This record gives sequence, structure tokens and C-alpha cells, in this order.
Amino acid sequence: MRHLVSVVIPCYNGELFIKDVITSVLSQTYTDWEMLVADDCSTDNSADIIKRYCEKDARIKYLKTKCASGSPCEPRNIAIKEAQGRFIAFLDSDDVWLPDKLEEQLRLFDERTAVVFSDYEKIDEDGKRECRVVAAPRETSYKELLKGNVIGNLTGVYDTQKVGKVFCRKVNHEDYVLWLSILKKGYIARNTGAIHALYRVRKKSLSANKFAVLSWQWNVYRNIEKLGFIRSAYYFAHYAYRAFIKSRK
Repeated sequence: MRHLVSVVIPCYNGELFIKDVITSVLSQTYTDWEMLVADDCSTDNSADIIKRYCEKDARIKYLKTKCASGSPCEPRNIAIKEAQGRFIAFLDSDDVWLPDKLEEQLRLFDERTAVVFSDYEKIDEDGKRECRVVAAPRETSYKELLKGNVIGNLTGVYDTQKVGKVFCRKVNHEDYVLWLSILKKGYIARNTGAIHALYRVRKKSLSANKFAVLSWQWNVYRNIEKLGFIRSAYYFAHYAYRAFIKSRK
């Protein structure tokens, strides 16, 4: 049985890359999907580009925030609220999927698995591939994920039949917090073990500020997951090591 996949794409001033993003979903070998592009009140031509695709393919839907939120959380949540699919997948407005991404991931869902993700490859702002692969473990649990986020958000898909609709919290590391909240229910996440997405590295991205990211991670442990100081320090040490290794790729 084939199930509908809702592809959630937040967009803010994404005119340079949004065509590539949409095209990468249109090119999927798995065709039972809807694309929900949530515009965070872009001031460029993003809206016009998205709407032109909506006119060509009824599976593509344009949504918009009431005012610019300055965060991907609000657009994502608007899209999640409107989503009709059993599975919810995430993609940002500057990243792309490879054609077999959804087809290969949906094969891995079973009774224990609520999330499926994949490895991905970094590309530069011009889309050039340089074999900078970010490989992740073949599966992870809540406790393992506390050691560091191995689920690239552009690769993650979750099953609403198991966990319901899970929304983003407006905190830094919002994607990580979302995956933790799902796996905390006792499920696991499985990795296809292959590259199914391309992550665009941009110089002005928020995650480029490494010192800020460290404080975000500590906040997740102490204030969101409510871990004690010693447990937080234990997981933070694992996180810092993994982050160092990841930054070398």
C-alpha cells in the first residue's frame, strides 16, 4: 500500500534556490506526495516562483505566514497543520533531494521505526559537489540521539500514524528537539545508509556560528530535556566530539 507523504518546505527569500528545491521533489521516483511550501513573507520573488509551480502541479500548495517570523519554525508548523499525509518529510529552501530519496526511505518503516533518515552530502552555494559526505549510524534511539543529532533535517521523515503530528518548538536547534520528542516515545530512527540529499553550505547560515550552537545544545539538555548537570555534561562531551568530527568533513 502506498501512502501520501507531506513534504514541508519553509521559505524566506529563497528565489535563488527554490526552483532547484521544488524540481528535486518533482523528480522523485515515489510520486504519492504533496508539497507544502510555507512562505515567511518573503520580500523577493519567491512567492511568484512557487505560485507558478502550483499552477502546473496540483500537488504543490503555497502557504504564507501572517507576518515574517524570522524562524523556520512558524512556516513549518503552518505546513504541518495543513498536511494530509501519513508521513511528514522536511526540506529547506536551499537544499535538494536525490530522485530515489522517498522511495528508499519508506521501505524502512516498521513497527519499531517512527523516523527514517539518510546520509547526505554537502555542496557549496553554487551547488558543486565535493564528496563531503556526512554519514550517520544505521539506527539511533533517544538516548543515542542525546549524544548529538545524527538526523539531517533535510533527510528526516516521520510517521504520524505512530506519533501523531509533531510540531516544531520555537527554540534554537528546533529540528533536533523535534526528533528527540519523537524518539522519546520509545521508537527508533533508521538510516538508509546511502546519500539521498544534498545540503547547501551557506556562509551566512545561523548554524555557521559554532559558539552559538554549543550554547543551544546545552540549553536542550538542561532546559528542554530537563537533564541533571552530570547527565548533561556527559552527553555534551559526546556531542562536542561528534561535532568536531563532523566539522572536518
